[in-house]
Amino acid sequence: MQDADSKSAQGDFARAINLYEAALDDSPRCAEIHYKLALLYDDKLNDPISALHHFKRYLALSPDGPHANEVKKSMKHDEIAALTALSGDSVIPRSEAAQLRNENLNLRKELEARTGPSRSGPEKSQANEASSRKIASKKADRTYVVQSGDTLFSISRKFYRSPKRWKEILNANEKTIHDPKKLTVGQTLVIP
Repeated sequence: MQDADSKSAQGDFARAINLYEAALDDSPRCAEIHYKLALLYDDKLNDPISALHHFKRYLALSPDGPHANEVKKSMKHDEIAALTALSGDSVIPRSEAAQLRNENLNLRKELEARTGPSRSGPEKSQANEASSRKIASKKADRTYVVQSGDTLFSISRKFYRSPKRWKEILNANEKTIHDPKKLTVGQTLVIP
């Protein structure tokens, strides 16, 4: 398990999974291994089906374990993700969807820039004042650059040690996150 934890921390997820699986048997002590495997599949490999299997094994071995409530919530999220993936819901590839979102965002910024100068003096100064208050409050917030395999759940888990606060992250980034299930790699998020 220590070798697997070490490989996971180094980013060698495939080796970590092999080491964790080698340590598995059906004893209750293996519940923690199933939990760690589920997190790897869920957070790092974006494989909700494999994550679901290990979350279910965790609950079977340790129904009242320390992660039981978190596991149940993660399972609901992963069931939706798995159903969406299996249904073939997406008509265009993810890369193209990300490109379209970025183009849309750039066009919105361009429109805002064009409509900005037409404001009158007092209206403009009020908008600037509100904007600087927003910026001042945002300075206290942290930022995070989305990595491959990240989800709002995994980012919440990373910053708050719980996936429960993913909606706070979504709300803080409502203008830049168009689909909470599909984050764009390289996108900078505000972490409240």
